[in-house]
Amino acid sequence: MNKSLAVGLVIGAIAAGTVGAVAGYRILAAPSSAQVVSAKELTKTVKTPRQECHDEQVTHTKAPKDKDRLVGTGVGAVVGGLLGSRIGGGNTRIFTGLAGAAAGGYAGNKIEQKVQKGDTYTAAEQRCVTVYDSHEESKGYDVVYMLDGKRHHIHLDHDPGKEIPVRDGQIVIDTGTGKDSSSS
Repeated sequence: MNKSLAVGLVIGAIAAGTVGAVAGYRILAAPSSAQVVSAKELTKTVKTPRQECHDEQVTHTKAPKDKDRLVGTGVGAVVGGLLGSRIGGGNTRIFTGLAGAAAGGYAGNKIEQKVQKGDTYTAAEQRCVTVYDSHEESKGYDVVYMLDGKRHHIHLDHDPGKEIPVRDGQIVIDTGTGKDSSSS
């Protein structure tokens, strides 16, 4: 065998072994997981409207039968006119009777108005208002992790724990959706 061929084979074997060792070391030295720096749960408040009703006692004024209060005015005018005509004598009785009728008519009208306002009834009425029930729903997790000395950010639908698995230099998201955005 030729001496240079033997030297070449030995050098080639050493080079191939070295390259293989370095490649194997890199594979073995590659991280198998990324360290989670923080995992913050994101939530949203969901409000659901509903009607809340209760019965309430309400007082109503009855509709008057005599809206113009003619009965009170008429009775008051007659009584006032009779009383006014008893005052004085002669022709003054006519004037005092007319004045008494006017004053009595006014007083009778006001008395009937007060009676009508006091004529009430109470009824139960349902009153409803819209109220909102609220609860928190998870929108996932905002995760910051370290891989190869760099900080990265990702959104996951679950809490990843303390580590995220890595394969071929990339994180492995086993369940959920995630969007990776690197930051320095």
